[in-house]
Amino acid sequence: MYLTDRSAPPKDGTGQSRVRAPGRRVAPVVLVLGTVSLITDVSSEMVTAVLPLYLVSTLGFSPLGFGTLDGVYNGVSALVQLTGGHLADRVRDHKLLAGLGYGLSALCKPLLLLAGSIGTLGTVLALERTGKGLRTAPRDAMISLSTRPENQGRAFGVHRAMDTTGAMLGPLAAFLILRTAVDGYDAVFAVSACVAALGVLVLVLFVPGRRRDTRPEAAAPARGGRDGSGVRGGGAPDGEPDGAGARGGPPHDSGVRDARPDGSGAWDARPDGSGIRGAGPRDAGMREPRPDGTGDQDAASDSAGSPDGRPPVRVREALDLMRLPRLRALAGCAALLGLTTVSDAFVYLLLQRRAGVGEQWFTLLPLGTAVVFLLLAVPLGALADRIGRRTVFLAGHVGLLTAYGLLLWAPATAALTPVVLALHGTFYAATDGVLPAALAGLVPEQLRATGLAVVGTSQALARFCCSLGFGAAWTVWGDGPALAGSAIGLLCCAAVAALVLRPAGGTRRPPPQPRGTT
Repeated sequence: MYLTDRSAPPKDGTGQSRVRAPGRRVAPVVLVLGTVSLITDVSSEMVTAVLPLYLVSTLGFSPLGFGTLDGVYNGVSALVQLTGGHLADRVRDHKLLAGLGYGLSALCKPLLLLAGSIGTLGTVLALERTGKGLRTAPRDAMISLSTRPENQGRAFGVHRAMDTTGAMLGPLAAFLILRTAVDGYDAVFAVSACVAALGVLVLVLFVPGRRRDTRPEAAAPARGGRDGSGVRGGGAPDGEPDGAGARGGPPHDSGVRDARPDGSGAWDARPDGSGIRGAGPRDAGMREPRPDGTGDQDAASDSAGSPDGRPPVRVREALDLMRLPRLRALAGCAALLGLTTVSDAFVYLLLQRRAGVGEQWFTLLPLGTAVVFLLLAVPLGALADRIGRRTVFLAGHVGLLTAYGLLLWAPATAALTPVVLALHGTFYAATDGVLPAALAGLVPEQLRATGLAVVGTSQALARFCCSLGFGAAWTVWGDGPALAGSAIGLLCCAAVAALVLRPAGGTRRPPPQPRGTT
């Protein structure tokens, strides 16, 4: 299983941004993508719900063997997220890459019926997670690019809530199938494959494809002013002194403030959008005009043959994203916290042992997390838009740390299971949508999928390492010491993240008005 701009409406034909309606908080494409994710998550969570018990109880995997396979299941997607994000930005077709990812995952579901050994099962799961890695960044980029900055948290919260509805229905469907079918596990895998195919069909039929820009000025090179500042891709008039006309900068009429030199400002967004600051052209690796004005000639040659009048994104431009200090900080903190975030499957196994949950009820444990996630995803996303993403993000990790403490020291009472699952779901509601929403003020639109992939990859790789390390520690020292080590590590990493992600220079305030003025 796993934030803002009261601007004038964008001009017609501004590519992805033109789907943003002035009065609409959640764009229709977000709802369609949420439906696709809901259906796909029903399929995925049917498998995820039964996989731990299937591997440990039926196939007899040790904690180390299960940790290795769980690490493959959750970490392989990290190896292809950057590829999927960059390709989506380069070809400017996020739907195509997302569709390939969803399709690959759907094709792998029937293969689970043929996998009986750790090698075969690991290969199938690796391919299935490759599909997830391909689709995640393009899908989140479509959500981000179709949503006004001040509603990023709400939009991601709506999507995550719909996604989590599928995560709630998946374990329930697996539970019912296991109780009624003769070959329960095989039946779960077969039904999962059919549901995954339905998700791909909805994506193909209802998610809008790439928009072609038909503006005459989009196909022609922009005329530069005498200072050469009128570079293609900006929404400002030529020669705009603040650089808003530079390629990759935010539109002049969007109400989005440029980033400070350190790239800060994405975490401390104010409700009116004035706290969001877009990445400047130099920080984003965009070419700037030369004094002789020849940058415009390069722009014309680059845009030739491009369907929307803009050049394809180069690898160097994508790599230059890491020059943004706040993006580096965000990716680093996501990785640091991921190193101490125990896999969901291990949490459920630990809870089963501590609370004495019977095997017949094990598949319903993810349902508890999903219900809380569903109820809190939109409220916490909107709260992050209002009070700041950093606060909500870190509070979610405090909730996870509390769940670890209860698993370690709380007595095995009837309240243990619902309280731990409630804290686990709150953690996901406070972090899963807030993290990508924070990138809206850091990464330019044409590199949005790549930026999302950078952070997602760092987090997924860290969780891959955590699964391997936790499984090994469980095998050598037992589950209690392994969880205690993770809890101590999470406490230290959360303290470091709170310092690194603190707002730089505080929140800007408007200058005081002289007396007697309005």
